[in-house]
Amino acid sequence: MKNILLSIICICTNFIFSDIGAVKIASGFKKPIFISSIPNTINHHIVLEQRGTIKILKNDQILRSYFLDLRDRVHKPLYPGDEMGLLSLAFDPNFDKNNYVYIHYNDKADNTIISRFNVFNGIADKQSEKIILKLKQPYMNHNGGTITFGKDGYLYIGLGDGGSAGDPEKRAQDLSNLFGKILRIDINTDKGYLIPLDNPFVNNEEFKSEIWSYGLRNPWRFSFDRLTGDMLIGDVGQSLWEEINFQSFSDIGGNNYGWNIMEGNHCYPENSNCSSRGLVNPSFEYPNNANYAKTLFGIKQPNMDGCSITGGYVYRGDELIDMYGKYIFGDYCTGKIWSININQDGGSNLKNHTDTIMNSISKKEFYLSSFGENNQGEIFIIDYNGTIYRLVNI
Repeated sequence: MKNILLSIICICTNFIFSDIGAVKIASGFKKPIFISSIPNTINHHIVLEQRGTIKILKNDQILRSYFLDLRDRVHKPLYPGDEMGLLSLAFDPNFDKNNYVYIHYNDKADNTIISRFNVFNGIADKQSEKIILKLKQPYMNHNGGTITFGKDGYLYIGLGDGGSAGDPEKRAQDLSNLFGKILRIDINTDKGYLIPLDNPFVNNEEFKSEIWSYGLRNPWRFSFDRLTGDMLIGDVGQSLWEEINFQSFSDIGGNNYGWNIMEGNHCYPENSNCSSRGLVNPSFEYPNNANYAKTLFGIKQPNMDGCSITGGYVYRGDELIDMYGKYIFGDYCTGKIWSININQDGGSNLKNHTDTIMNSISKKEFYLSSFGENNQGEIFIIDYNGTIYRLVNI
């Protein structure tokens, strides 16, 4: 009998999975919105603050000197919910040789700016700025966010539809402009940028040849699976649905993700008749059922899913064994964090990790502005209130 009980216990333990929590890395940031590891380093990161400053985080300590201070050039957030400012950063794939870093920000005239800077002795040279792309924003919101390099070596740029509710000028579906799109450009030139010859609209004079995919409302955070090269896009919804779009590395581009014909898998506006012909439906959606205004005023909404998706990363690190290959993402409005198995056919095995993560750091309020991924594939989560954490097993 004793041996039988021991066997049962052993069998059961094989099916006990660890969950994930978090540990604090550093605090004291002012509206942090992005973190990136300096290439080929361990525990050496830079943290972007929306106001225009980039701080150095080394061995979990914030250094006194800035990596870059662009406050004299970057739009200063003026009100709660202001989406403009310093948005994203990407190190050149050949950083060890050329010391280039690329930065996405809104300037004081509310233009979208993609610029290149030179880095010397671990500090970006402010005077070396070379503007790669400049684009006038029609409204104050839906500016996009992420810039990052794919496995193909090209720079991908996420741009929102330009703002105002419902995309009134239908920019996301208009291939003659760059709004509501993900762009793909070649920056290996001294002439600003080149268009990759295999971009989907390169031979059509009526369309912008920079466009890789379109029909997006506000792809605040997207990423590439560091193992497969697949792209996952967290596209912020209008008022009913938040969505994740999946694009395999072998995809030839030109995907239309539906906005503003559809929101998620549903016609927009709701109850209207629409055709989904030619559209690529999201691999996963969840209800936009939280109130954004309540979020801005710090009112908790624990029973809601969210109202602004924060795209994350496919986990490829070593610490979170049960998370390997899963996409980790969350929501800004509720601070919820989930994992999911996802591909072009859909999502499965959704798991909510919010309670275990928040309990591990003794937090009740969490404004999830961004995820981050270090050089070893471990995942950071950023609280817009000023603290950065790393996900760990518990």
